Amino acid sequence: MSATVVVAGASMAGLRAAEQLRAAGWDGPVTVIGDEPHMPYNRPPLSKEVLAGKAPFESLAFRPRASVRDVEWRLGTRIVAADLDARHVELADGERLPYAGLVVATGMRPRRLRCPGPLTGRHTVRTLADAQGLHADLSRPGARVVVVGGGFIGCEVAATALGLGAAEVTVVDPMPLPMVGPLGELLARALLRRHEERGVRFALGTGVTAFEGGDRVTGVVLSDGRVLPADVVVESVGSLANTEWLDGNGLDLTDGVLTDEHLRAGGRPDVVAVGDVARFPNARYDGVPRRVEHWSIPTDTAKHAAVTLTAHLNGTGGTGREPFAPLPTFWSDQHDFRLQSFGAPALGLDDVRVLHGDEDGDLLVGYHTDGLLVGVIALGGQSAVMGAARYRAQLLKQPALSAAPALSAAPALSAAPDVAAVPALPVLTGQGAPE
Repeated sequence: MSATVVVAGASMAGLRAAEQLRAAGWDGPVTVIGDEPHMPYNRPPLSKEVLAGKAPFESLAFRPRASVRDVEWRLGTRIVAADLDARHVELADGERLPYAGLVVATGMRPRRLRCPGPLTGRHTVRTLADAQGLHADLSRPGARVVVVGGGFIGCEVAATALGLGAAEVTVVDPMPLPMVGPLGELLARALLRRHEERGVRFALGTGVTAFEGGDRVTGVVLSDGRVLPADVVVESVGSLANTEWLDGNGLDLTDGVLTDEHLRAGGRPDVVAVGDVARFPNARYDGVPRRVEHWSIPTDTAKHAAVTLTAHLNGTGGTGREPFAPLPTFWSDQHDFRLQSFGAPALGLDDVRVLHGDEDGDLLVGYHTDGLLVGVIALGGQSAVMGAARYRAQLLKQPALSAAPALSAAPALSAAPDVAAVPALPVLTGQGAPE
């Protein structure tokens, strides 16, 4: 058999990797392995249209390009281990698959709360099955819903639950404002006001210590002593990288898979990482490795990584290429408004300026580092979204932050791989996690 490329992960990143391998000139066998039984599908609708019962699977499934018709899909199959020196992966049934090249695209899974209490009635939103199960619970008349976590997914679920007729929807978050981490205070205040005006309640500055109930959750105990009645609980408290199967191979798995500027994992030319499991330096900014959970990242990483891997496999070198430098993009639809972002706002939270509008209407804000625009976010209707899009070309033309004379003094941008020391870019929970 000819040398095979194994793609570990059969979501959007895995599909795009297979397509881009063909586009880069790899004509050998490709095997894509994924633990879900479905072909790759679009995840952003999970917290919105699917949760509302308005989107069947057929409307979510991606249509693979003709170039990957010969790709082998091993679905409902989990990879449990890998030996990168011996170049093979091991499946849950004990089968070992050899490879010439490996693409790591195993994505993320939801983090769960470790609190005492019943499990029934508690949900996460990551897969089609998750969204369908939550929809069934939200369809119960007069449901009282508590969403733990005021990030993108949490706020989207809160809006959808209210639209489904929930009697009460309360978002709990230890931060003082929803999404204040990726948005900053100015925009987070405006977002909070819009949710409250539409009927969503918030319990901010507090956490969850326990869940009440017998066989099923009936209440949420907060760290400030309050108890919120709850028929349905949604846990939206972050994600964990699916990297355990790579343990023991000498890779930095601190937060996802650390790669170099060409998405090679651990300096290995035959292993690349793509999608939101990849922790890569972005040459457009400061070169600090970060994971980016945006809908555009699976495609962007797949394009670059496929060229990297194919050049190695075909023996064509590939040195001298420009380092990977994507422009992150995210959006989030909530109620009747949208958040739209271009660039890296999280790197400019110390200098946030209103570019257009005001907090009571459509609002467009810019984020700056040492006076340099590094990101924009719009909140509102179509005019605000179009306003943000007009800054995309400017952001693409900006010089790299590393070229800015004063940037080296920026204390928040540590080069250490410690995830606690590196500010994460806004997570793509608002667009459904892509992996």
